[in-house]
Amino acid sequence: MAIVDAKGRLFGKLSLIDIGAGLVILMVLVGILVVPGESGQSIAQSGASVKPVEVDVLVLGLSARDPDKLFQAGDKASFIIRNQPYGEVTIDSIQTLPKTIVLGLPDGTPAVVDEPREESQFSRNFLFTLEGKGRLTDKGPLLGNVPIKVGTPVELEGPLYTFRASVIDVRVGE
Repeated sequence: MAIVDAKGRLFGKLSLIDIGAGLVILMVLVGILVVPGESGQSIAQSGASVKPVEVDVLVLGLSARDPDKLFQAGDKASFIIRNQPYGEVTIDSIQTLPKTIVLGLPDGTPAVVDEPREESQFSRNFLFTLEGKGRLTDKGPLLGNVPIKVGTPVELEGPLYTFRASVIDVRVGE
């Protein structure tokens, strides 16, 4: 009896293709479960020190009938960075920014006045300061496994709202 017969079976029972496929599946499972690499590590597993990270985000033109009832300082909100969920952050402070326009006076000098359009009462600009936990790497701070930098598009989501914003400052605490 031959070790491999004419049909490619080992000892007439097992196909060499089936054995090869089984070995590939086994190697993939070992690679996923035993050697996850850095992408599979959470902040707690990585051994990096977790630090408080403050992020200032600018929200332009948030349209709502009464935005003061939607969120307040001290609330928790879901934070999404580049479409990657981070988790919850705490809203440390909220600053309402004035909506103004620049008018040219007859003598050529500019004058800054409040937005006169009636529909502008439903649209506001905000500066949020958010706090979360992250770690500092040589490429900058990470919230979760996602880098956070000035200019990064983010989303803030609560029970009654969801809106996009842009990061304008990042501070890593001690």
